[in-house]
Amino acid sequence: MYKHFYNLQRNPFEITPDPSFLFATKKHNEALATLYYGVKRRKGFVVMTGEVGTGKTLLVRCLLQILSRANVAYAYVFNPRLSPMEFLQYIAGDFRLPTAGKSKSELLLDLSSYVIARFQKGLTTVLVVDEAHHLSIDVLEEVRLLTNLETHREKLLQILLVGQQELDEKLDSTDLRQLKQRIALRSHLGSLDLDETRGYVHRRLQLAGNTNPSELFPRETILELHQQSRGFPRLINTVCENALIHGYARQSRSITPEIITEIAVDFRLNVERPSTAEQSTRGNGHVVEVQQAAMTLLDLYAHLRNAQKSETDLRATVGEGARKNEPYI
Repeated sequence: MYKHFYNLQRNPFEITPDPSFLFATKKHNEALATLYYGVKRRKGFVVMTGEVGTGKTLLVRCLLQILSRANVAYAYVFNPRLSPMEFLQYIAGDFRLPTAGKSKSELLLDLSSYVIARFQKGLTTVLVVDEAHHLSIDVLEEVRLLTNLETHREKLLQILLVGQQELDEKLDSTDLRQLKQRIALRSHLGSLDLDETRGYVHRRLQLAGNTNPSELFPRETILELHQQSRGFPRLINTVCENALIHGYARQSRSITPEIITEIAVDFRLNVERPSTAEQSTRGNGHVVEVQQAAMTLLDLYAHLRNAQKSETDLRATVGEGARKNEPYI
């Protein structure tokens, strides 16, 4: 409804990962180059991590477009909350291999034959797992075993794991040390700085048709936007989309910092509660403190009882001695 008012041909701040809206910062270029290099050079195992809303899935979509044009076959897992068997079935199905009634060993043989056949034709095969921080330890072990598909010189299946920073924590665990040692390339996506936030917003407005983005989102508004969103692209999109709606409702040709602040308050961007695990930890800590205090009180009570008993015994002894030494009349 605001597009005509702001001279836009399409919505500039959709939160869906549209590769046509990629704003290539230095960090995003490096991350995309790392992924592509890992595939083309058949490095085998590549990991990309980043905080929520930094554009990981958008980069993956861009990479998949490039791979499609390069005749690279890929299986794309976007919901990795699967058992090991379901994981293998999903991969085989995405490679258009039959899965009905297949055992695990049969699926692995089919996958191996498929990958080898493509390699013999000079073709590359890729497994891309998005949201990989949700992978269980058992499935990650299956991923490690898939990296054994190799010749004496190079890997036959290229595997890209993309996920939040929790993925790094999993890969750092002792149980996955073998998998961690096989990582050939790693990259990390962070939030945008102030200049990148300005460029990101203006670029999206220009791609959507606006010819004067610095008037629509002036410098002071971008500063407030960066502070409220902390430079996370997904939050930038959400705030800017709502800012345009608010601006249109007020018939304002320019988005003011006050509008950004109001939206941030409405979306509770500055409200963060501890996770369930943190709450549990704090709760357990509180219980431990109470228990320790109770033990201290019990020890103190026992000490006082012993002291009182000792004093009573002493008085009784002294009294008995005094009676024995008392002269007869």
